[in-house]
This record gives sequence, C-alpha cells and structure tokens, in this order.
Amino acid sequence: MQKISPCLWFDGKAEEAMNFYMSVFKDSKVVNVLRWGDVGHGKKGAFLAGSFLLDGAEIMVLDGGPEYQITPAVSLFVKCTSQAEIDDYWDKLLAGGGKPVQCGWLTDKFGVSWQIAPTVLMEMLRDKNAAKANRAMEAMMQMVKLDIAALKKAYDGK
Repeated sequence: MQKISPCLWFDGKAEEAMNFYMSVFKDSKVVNVLRWGDVGHGKKGAFLAGSFLLDGAEIMVLDGGPEYQITPAVSLFVKCTSQAEIDDYWDKLLAGGGKPVQCGWLTDKFGVSWQIAPTVLMEMLRDKNAAKANRAMEAMMQMVKLDIAALKKAYDGK
C-alpha cells in the first residue's frame, strides 16, 4: 500500500476528473469511492471522494467545494520512455479544453498541471559534461511539448 498519495480538490468535478484520468492511463482502476450520507453539506448519494490507481500510483480526488483552487505549484509528473508515449499522453490530457504551457507542462481541462517528460531528459540534465547538459536545458526551455529527437540533437551539439 502506498503510504502517501496526492489529493486533488475539485468543486463538483472530482468523479468526472477521476474517470477522465483513468481513461488516459491504461493501467488504472478505482480503489474506492465515498458518497455523501445523511451528514454533511453534500446531497445524499453524491460523490464526495475517491481514490484510484494510475499506473500503480494512487491518487485521491475530493469534491470539496469552491473554497480552494488547483494551482500549477503542484503538478503530476509523467515519466515517458518514448516520443510516442509523450505524444499519446500529451494529446489525451489536452483533450476537451486543456492548455499546453511550456517545457513539457500542460494544464488539463480540470486545471491540473502535468509534466510529460522523457526519462532520457533527466539523464541529459545530470550529465557531468556541463556543456551538454546546458544545451539540453536550453533546448527544453524553447519547447512546449518535449521532442526527444530535438533534445538529443541539442545535447549532442548538432
């Protein structure tokens, strides 16, 4: 069991968001759902909270009301091993009104920020050869959706 998991606060869209995220990630399933009972400010039977697995990572969603808004200060980081994987997640998470940001970041239609990044980028950025790492960083900072081939080309100085 995962001891710590993020909880995303929504205003009436938590169940819809949970179902959307599970449609994006193939290895997903509902862990549990909590609905309002006789006590509380929600309508009896309405969705209150739920937790679900996305590729093994547990995430909780809560319909907490309008008091708080999701912010890009917290994002979900998706490690991708291929350009096809980046493209697939990018397109699916933007569907229905998401917005591309920069450097592999996007905001989905629910306001949740995602980083869709190739695992090879972190290797490039940690390279002991500072010139190579800096070229990769500079290339990344010019991109919206990350392009592995272009990152490798910059990293290699081509």
